[in-house]
Amino acid sequence: VEGHQTRHDPHRGRHFKPQRLHADKAYDRADLRRRLHGKRIGVRIARKGIESSERLGRRRSVIERTMSWLSGYRRLSPRYERDHRNYLAFLGLAAALCCYKRLVRLTT
Repeated sequence: VEGHQTRHDPHRGRHFKPQRLHADKAYDRADLRRRLHGKRIGVRIARKGIESSERLGRRRSVIERTMSWLSGYRRLSPRYERDHRNYLAFLGLAAALCCYKRLVRLTT
């Protein structure tokens, strides 16, 4: 949460902070909830022992599916590359291939 950058709108000259945080039960901590509430960020975190995290799955499934697609590329999984620039280049290439495969599947 601390490392999340705000978006900047160059046309209006303003910064935008996130409106809501969706997270699973691993982030169910009172101090995190208080800190986000203090920053006026809405929280949707499944509570341990009370709530099922399945309702959060509608939002999380897109990210988890994308991570699953990217993990299919062998070179990215164990991170063979030591140089971060090479790793990011391979990550971009894998993302482009995933998008291309998805586009082909949707158009045929």
